[in-house]
Amino acid sequence: MPSEPKSYDLVVIGGGPAGINGATTARILGKTVALVDRHHELGGAGANTGTVPSKTLRETALALSALRSRDLYGVDLSLRREATVGDFLRHERKVKNGLNAMFAQQLETYRAEVFYGDASFVDPHTIRVQTIPESHARDDHKRQHASTDGELSLQGEKVLIATGSSPSHPPIFPFGPGVYDSDTILELVNLPRSLAVVGAGTIGSEYACTFAALGTQVHVVDGRDVLMPFLDGEVSRALTAEMERIGIAFHWKERAEKCLVAEPAAPGKRGRIELTLTSGQVLAVDEVLVAAGRKSNTETLNLPAAGIQVAEKGLITVDGSFRTDVPHIYAAGDVIGFPALASTSMEQARRAVRHAFGLGVYSGTPELLPHGIWTIPEVAMVGDTEESLKGRGIGYVVGKAMYRDNARGRIMGDTDGFLKLLFRLPDLELLGVHVLGELATDVVHVGLMAMLSHARAGLFDGTCFNIPTLGALYKLAAFEAIRNAERDAGIDPRQVVA
Repeated sequence: MPSEPKSYDLVVIGGGPAGINGATTARILGKTVALVDRHHELGGAGANTGTVPSKTLRETALALSALRSRDLYGVDLSLRREATVGDFLRHERKVKNGLNAMFAQQLETYRAEVFYGDASFVDPHTIRVQTIPESHARDDHKRQHASTDGELSLQGEKVLIATGSSPSHPPIFPFGPGVYDSDTILELVNLPRSLAVVGAGTIGSEYACTFAALGTQVHVVDGRDVLMPFLDGEVSRALTAEMERIGIAFHWKERAEKCLVAEPAAPGKRGRIELTLTSGQVLAVDEVLVAAGRKSNTETLNLPAAGIQVAEKGLITVDGSFRTDVPHIYAAGDVIGFPALASTSMEQARRAVRHAFGLGVYSGTPELLPHGIWTIPEVAMVGDTEESLKGRGIGYVVGKAMYRDNARGRIMGDTDGFLKLLFRLPDLELLGVHVLGELATDVVHVGLMAMLSHARAGLFDGTCFNIPTLGALYKLAAFEAIRNAERDAGIDPRQVVA
């Protein structure tokens, strides 16, 4: 180890959305920053294997399958069966390459030093970096970096761990050609005719919808009996019905017990994959995607040397300010667990860094982080569900607005989407926002801002929204909630103010 470590106000381990946002936040505050990442493609899973690639493929699938426009024009386009996944990923590669370059430029602009290599703790303030030669990076994604090949040592007054997560690999699955995880599924060569998705969480459901839109017969296997139970129950049931409508077959209360790649029927071909479920049912499919959870990337960090213990699946435990048990060490993003979204990870890192340097956070509630799911249709939520309000004994009233009762919803051909608002009784303060339908992940932000302002139903009822827009759904939903509160709880609508 070098005898003289380089010292910084903040050392960030991990160059994904959380790490980059943490580093730039510290630089804005005038702090010296070093960021360590083991890949030569900045952006982490969010840019390279997860968020952006999967969503780009989803948009391409929707466009090429005409799934969005069938109700509008009566068109049902059939995809070429000989099409390869590569045909659908040209735009994804362009988007990803652009993001990699943008992140590198962003860190350079903010003058954060970047070191590419494997980081591990020597003590609570010292991080050893075994640098990775740039020649090990893919030729088309080389990046300038501050380190030379070999080993170096960094010392941080504060440390932010943002190393993300990786797909879990249950031992029954022979990962490789035909059996993929969420990091490798886009390495598929040919578009499969059939696909089994093991795990009905966010990642599994998103990919199930994308491949179903591309014409693949999709089977989803999950040990539970409800889709994504963190969702509001009504939304979960509606999403399940919509996914079934586009051809996805669910196998509930089932687990995969055996995964066998069968002998090929002809030379040069790969055999079908037989997935045996706990019930004894055997699914014969072309490919398998295992989306059965993720584990935090903490194994190589030597966390005990820093005084940090990890929980199940390598998760790091943090407090409300994202501080670990070691006061100067923080963690954010997938490495601390749910919700493990790029957006929430970035916000967690920003809040962590501001707290680390004694600035606190901006106004707002840290728990109010929106959750977006890019299934078909999209789902988004923020705040309480009906189930969580009932569990805490909080009285509430529901206001709903259907996309089909909104001019923009009708224009888009989305007749089944809806906005659901949950207001507290008796003051009708907004406590929960749930959206299912086209652009749900955008529509939810209107409700998020209202909740941060502790707005009540009257705010929406008295607001003029552009027509035709999906934003106008809030006015319809709030008006229904006010009427329901008057009918069911005797609330005088004249007392409902913003």
